[in-house]
Amino acid sequence: MTIREVAGILDAKWVCGEDGADTEISYAFASDMMSDVLAHVSEDTMLLTGLINSQSVRTAEMLDVPCLVFVRGKVPQQDAVARAKQIGLPMLLTSCSLFEACGKLYAAGMGALKLADYNGDADDDDD
Repeated sequence: MTIREVAGILDAKWVCGEDGADTEISYAFASDMMSDVLAHVSEDTMLLTGLINSQSVRTAEMLDVPCLVFVRGKVPQQDAVARAKQIGLPMLLTSCSLFEACGKLYAAGMGALKLADYNGDADDDDD
């Protein structure tokens, strides 16, 4: 799925980085806790968050996250937008809640990450 398609599904507005609209995304991850993002996200995974400060952009930059989506109509702080523009990070803004945004993307075919459980094994729903 492309970032352009994500924007359409979430009825999202572009904050910056629209020239990356045709970038393909394999997975989505949703969190306001950047420690969880650091533990689980890879470079083909976009991040949905309500964390509007520059920490979300710095985390995305460290992990080569291809897109950052702000939920609940929260507008990112100016320093976050400035950094995203510097590094060419596409950013979207949606009025959807985090739950609703994830549900819409999942229903549209966006992949979900397989997270390791506390024993280090991938979740596989047959427990």
